[in-house]
Amino acid sequence: MIPAKFDYVRPSSLDEAVQALDQGGEDAKVIAGGQSLLPLLRLRLAYPELLVDVGSLGDLRGVRDEGDTLLIGALTTHDDAVRDPLLTAYCGLIPEAAGQVADPAVRHRATIGGAIAHADPAADMPAVMIALGATMIASGPAGERAIGAEEFFSDYLTTALAANEILTGIRVPKLGPGWGYRYEKFHRTAQAWAIVGVAALARRSNGQVAEARIGMANMGSVPVRARAAEAAAAGAEADADALRSAAQRADEGTRPPADLHGAADYRRHLARVLTARALAVASGA
Repeated sequence: MIPAKFDYVRPSSLDEAVQALDQGGEDAKVIAGGQSLLPLLRLRLAYPELLVDVGSLGDLRGVRDEGDTLLIGALTTHDDAVRDPLLTAYCGLIPEAAGQVADPAVRHRATIGGAIAHADPAADMPAVMIALGATMIASGPAGERAIGAEEFFSDYLTTALAANEILTGIRVPKLGPGWGYRYEKFHRTAQAWAIVGVAALARRSNGQVAEARIGMANMGSVPVRARAAEAAAAGAEADADALRSAAQRADEGTRPPADLHGAADYRRHLARVLTARALAVASGA
């Protein structure tokens, strides 16, 4: 299907992009890699009157070391993330999950910032950012502001970004000694959205799980933390049986969707199974 008519601008600076978005109002949208927005345009599920293309803003691409944290430019592609040495060394959960997104063609175009700003609860990166406790950096007419991951995702395909703000970066903590990670995902075909995805982090100390953080995809209208399972895993022995027991609480407090790909109870079962697998690998059990 042919998209509805729209105007198009390609700013050469972030200030120009913010100004164009501000002037476009509610009917303006940002486009970067286009892997989320273009299908909506073709299906006429989105009708923006103005597209602000930020793809030429090279300053928003790449990963920067900030000491205790890493700053990921919003235009960093999933393929960039898979190959980035800083992410590999200090926050391996991101390249591991990025390498499971769609196929190589999509990963070369799709941006980390675009996937997060689109806020599809079935997407991989939002669940990863929830688990990491990432901070989103937004730029608008009033300047720059930081938004915690759990405040950023507010509803289905909805974020805390104002209509005239652009997501410019994502700040993530470096994972120190003792931390392990794993991203587990169940989907019908290799390139499909996750029916359920689980991003797990675990810090091991003296044979036990000292701390666990778990983010889940497609278990509600936003990516969610499996807080009950985190609490059950903390202090547990780092062995498969103990972590399987903790994972039985992964679905507590969730509201998974029911659709052609799976009933809500099926997703609850998957969440428990995938959480057990992810925690076992992350903790070295």
